[in-house]
Formats: sequence, structure tokens, C-alpha cells
Amino acid sequence: MDKKVALVTGAGGVVGRNLIEYLSDLNDWEVIGLSRRRPDTQNDFRHISVDLLDHEDTRQKLGELRHVTHIFNGAYIETPSYAELVEPNLRMLRHVVETIENISQSSLQHVHLVHGTKYYGNHLGAFKTPAKESDPRHMPPNFYYAQEDYITQQQKGKSWSWSACRPHAICGFAVGNPMNLSMVLAIYASISKELGLPLCHPGTAENFHALYQCTDASLLARAIIWMSTTPKCANEAFNITNGDFFRWENLWPKLAKFFDMEVGHRRHY
Repeated sequence: MDKKVALVTGAGGVVGRNLIEYLSDLNDWEVIGLSRRRPDTQNDFRHISVDLLDHEDTRQKLGELRHVTHIFNGAYIETPSYAELVEPNLRMLRHVVETIENISQSSLQHVHLVHGTKYYGNHLGAFKTPAKESDPRHMPPNFYYAQEDYITQQQKGKSWSWSACRPHAICGFAVGNPMNLSMVLAIYASISKELGLPLCHPGTAENFHALYQCTDASLLARAIIWMSTTPKCANEAFNITNGDFFRWENLWPKLAKFFDMEVGHRRHY
């Protein structure tokens, strides 16, 4: 049986790292991870250190990858403002896709985009729930829109397909990556405990009492592979969550107990 070849960008992130771990345990996948530094994992995969913002570096480092079948785009770069996210994050995607298309055109089967609930405008405030994949877009800019528009146009007339996941509040394990709700909570609790403070919820009253949900990174990895290998998922986006709901007002005492802390008053910093 011919192996599928996965190219995972953002290999050190909470999505990329867990995706690499999941794929590395499957017998029918060869895994290549792209990031500036190698992820802290013992799984058997090939790592390439590359600056995806640099077209020439991308072209040179990926120029020999002639048998890639699946691109999983988890690369992300932070910027001072949300509007500024569009150009560099679209640029990284274009550099990878167009480089691999040029050299692996006969092999490439699928490109997957890792997105999230910012697609629905949750970074702007309250949004319609339940959010559905068919919901209209909010007013741009939004780099998810730019990436989706690009990949939709790039795919026209091609033999490969695309998909996109839209998880909510990813929780998982990754070293040195801030895009991880579990790590943020752990650091906040650890600092508060070291300062002798109780564990105070740092959000608004609306956030404290609202229904919330998360997505486990290992569940997301399995869902991404399902989206990327199931023909009926071609050229579609999918919301992915654990499926259970909670309110911070109920979970917060459990978090405090885990860290052996008292619960403090809610504080909106």
C-alpha cells in the first residue's frame, strides 16, 4: 500500500504537534513537519526548518518534496493588529501551496486549512449561536477569509480538494506556544498562586456566565484527517468541538481546587 505523505506547517503549534503525533502512529502515513524549530516530540517524522514568509527559502527547502499528498496548514504568525494578520498568514499559505503544486502536482490530493471561531467574529464580540458553517461572513478584514478565498480560487480545475476546520478554544500540549487555552489557564493560576492570590476569573460577567465549549487537540487531529481523506468532505468547512458545554462560573471552582487555591472574586482586568 502506497503511503500518503503529510506536510504539516506550524509543526510546533498545539494543532501541528498533535497532528504529527497522531499521523506518526498510523502505518499508512509519512510525515514532514515545517517550523522554525523542531517540535519537542519523540515521534518519528522528518523536520524541515524553514521561514515560510520567505518565498526563496520555502522554494529551496521544499524543492525536493515531490510526493506530498496532503498539506495541513497550521502555520500562524501574530501581528500588532488583527488587520495586519491577513498579508503574512496568506503569504505563508501561498508559498507552501504553490511550491508543492509546482513539484508534486500529480501527487497532491488535498489541502487543509486550520481556522477557528474567529471566522464567525467571536474576536469582535457576541455572535450568533449556534454558529453554522453556512453563516454569512462578518465585515473584513479576516485572514481566514483571505486564505479560504485563495485556496478556493487556486483549486479550481485541479484534481486536489481542500477543507477547513473551525474549532473552538483548542486545548492540548505544545511547548513554547501561546495558542493553547490549557497553558494560558495554567500560567495564570501558577502566577496567582506564587503571588499568594486567590484564583480570580479575569473576564467579564457575560463571559463568566455564558455557555462555552472547547476542542481537544487530539480530537481535532482525528477530525482533520477525516476531513482530508473523506471524499464527501471535499471543498467544505466543518465546526469541530468536544460536544460538551460548560460555564466558567461552574468550572472555576474546580480549576482552583486542582491548583490547591481559593476562589477569588471575578476581576475584569
